[in-house]
Amino acid sequence: MENTKTLEILKQAILLEKRGKAFYSNAAASAKDPDVKKVFQIMADEEEDHIKFLSQQYMNYQSVGQFDSATIERHIKDSVADDVLPNDLADKIAAASFEAAAISSAIDMENRAIAVYSERAKNANDEEERKFYQWLCDWEKGHHKLLFTLDQELKEKIWFDNNFWPM
Repeated sequence: MENTKTLEILKQAILLEKRGKAFYSNAAASAKDPDVKKVFQIMADEEEDHIKFLSQQYMNYQSVGQFDSATIERHIKDSVADDVLPNDLADKIAAASFEAAAISSAIDMENRAIAVYSERAKNANDEEERKFYQWLCDWEKGHHKLLFTLDQELKEKIWFDNNFWPM
């Protein structure tokens, strides 16, 4: 039973990542500014890394009934740390643009992934599985932080441009 549940969670995770990749790829293709396009492409590339990694773990779990901890450790060490946003990125995005809406939608997507991974980490019986999902949760939190920071900058820009600041 636990084996089936783990495989179902992995399939759900792969689907989340595939949807994320499609979303970020479309946002990159639609972005007008090269820096904005680059941010969305980085996110799409990271989702592709997740898909490959999760698929590898799925195949390993399906064949031997456990996660490949060596691959997990190697992947953790090879992960890119928080990407740094260009300082003027918010200035390149119009407040009511597709890019601004995409950032808002992406935050929701990352929140869903964080919820799935953190719930599974909390309920996992196997320590390797718990570490695996906690690491994925933390990776998604890095994406969320990047997007949330950009979203906050956009809100402040809108408030400033429209004199919405409290007196």
